Amino acid sequence: MKKIIKLSLIRIDKRGCHLITKGKIGRRNIRLVIDTGASQTVFDKNRIGQYIGHEDFEKVDTLSSGLGTNTMESHLVKIHGLRIGTVEIKNEKVVLLDLSHVNQSYEMMNMKPIDGVIGGDILKHHKAVIDYGKKTLTLVV
Repeated sequence: MKKIIKLSLIRIDKRGCHLITKGKIGRRNIRLVIDTGASQTVFDKNRIGQYIGHEDFEKVDTLSSGLGTNTMESHLVKIHGLRIGTVEIKNEKVVLLDLSHVNQSYEMMNMKPIDGVIGGDILKHHKAVIDYGKKTLTLVV
């Protein structure tokens, strides 16, 4: 079954944009960037801690890179009850990083903070199709 999720296109500069969608973890509303260049789904360790509790974090021995940084400590956590638009994703293991530098950049551009980045792992698994003209993300569930 295909599910269509609405996206917002936010301008980053004259040529660039980010795709944003709404989601939920449990009953909490979250903002997510859809990033086809991200290999894995990543959530902000500081913001997500409010939703799932820090005791559920599993430290990973390797360092993560990307998202405008050289290297940073990462954690894994299994998210129960993640919703992207109307699509429920159960028991997904995601990476937790400190995304405060990303949110600081958003703040400097007068944009709302994000809670996470949906990456290639979820997009591939759900056979994602992005339609920039219609501003939609289609996932197969």
